[in-house]
Amino acid sequence: MMEKDAKIYVAGHRGMVGSAIVRELNRQGYHNIVTRAHKELDLTRQDAVEAFFAEEKPEYVFLAAAKVGGIAANESALADFMYDNMMLEMNVVHSAWRNGCKKLEFLGSSCIYPRMAPQPMPESCLLTGELEKTNEAYALAKISGLKYCEFLNRQYGTDFISVMPTNLYGPNDNYHPTHSHVLPALIRRFHEAKVEGKAYVTCWGDGSPLREFLYVDDLADLCVFLMNNYSGDETVNAGTGKELSIRELTELVAEIVGYKGEIRWDPSKPNGTPRKLLDVSKAAALGWTYKTELEDGVRLAYEDFLHNPMRAER
Repeated sequence: MMEKDAKIYVAGHRGMVGSAIVRELNRQGYHNIVTRAHKELDLTRQDAVEAFFAEEKPEYVFLAAAKVGGIAANESALADFMYDNMMLEMNVVHSAWRNGCKKLEFLGSSCIYPRMAPQPMPESCLLTGELEKTNEAYALAKISGLKYCEFLNRQYGTDFISVMPTNLYGPNDNYHPTHSHVLPALIRRFHEAKVEGKAYVTCWGDGSPLREFLYVDDLADLCVFLMNNYSGDETVNAGTGKELSIRELTELVAEIVGYKGEIRWDPSKPNGTPRKLLDVSKAAALGWTYKTELEDGVRLAYEDFLHNPMRAER
C-alpha cells in the first residue's frame, strides 16, 4: 500500500489520464505528488530524466505520459509515434529502477493485442498474432514498455506493473480536428455542425467496428487500486466489458450534443480494427469494476468540451 505521505510522481499529469490520476490521488488523501510539465522536463531526453529522478527520488511512479492520437495521426507519423513513446517510457522506467523506486505502474493501450485476437481479449493473448497496421508503431512501443517492466521484475526483483486501458474519454481529452480519438472527435464534429447549422455530417468508415469505452476517472480509480493491490508480470486490462458499434456511438453523441441533421458514412475511409473488447475478468477478480455508464460519461465529456474552449483548439 502506498503511504499517504509517500512521494508519488505522475508522468504526463497534464494529459487526460495523468490529470485523472492526480485527481484520484488527491481525492484519496495523497498529498506529496510530484509533477513536471513538458517544458520543464522532456521525457525523451535520457540525461534530463536521469537528473530528475536522482534529485527527486520518487517512491511511486504512474507512467501516464505518451504521444497519442487517432488513426489519421498514427498513420501520418509512424516514426514519431514509435520514437517518442519508446524513448520516454524507457527513460522513465529505467531511471525509476536505478533510483530505487518502490513501485511503478506503466499505462499502455489495448492496441497492443493482435488485430484478430479472440474476443473478448484476455491479457494472455499478447504477442499471439499480427498487430493492427494503423497503430502498429504505437502498439510496438507500448509492448516494449510493458515487457521492459516485466523483464526488470524478473532480472532485478522490481515491483513494476502495467495496466492496459480500452478506449478512454472524459475531462482533459484532446479534441483536435485530426489528431483526436473517435469519441472526442465526434463530440467536436457534431457540436460544430450544430452551431453552423450543417445539414449532414460525414463519418469515417461504415460504422460497423465494435468498440468499448471507459470513462477516464474510472481508469484512475483502477490505477490507484492496482498500485495498492496488485503485483505481477502480466498486465491488467482496464475496461467495462461492454461494447457498441461506432454507428451506435455516433448516434448517441449526436443525440447528447443535440445535432438534428443527417449522419452519412464514407466507406472509402479506414474502419480500423473490427472489434476490440477487453476481457476484464482479471480486474473483477481483484475486486474492481467500472462505475460510469457510457451515456452519463459522454454527457460529462460534452460538458468538459463546452467549458474548456482553449482545449478544443489545441
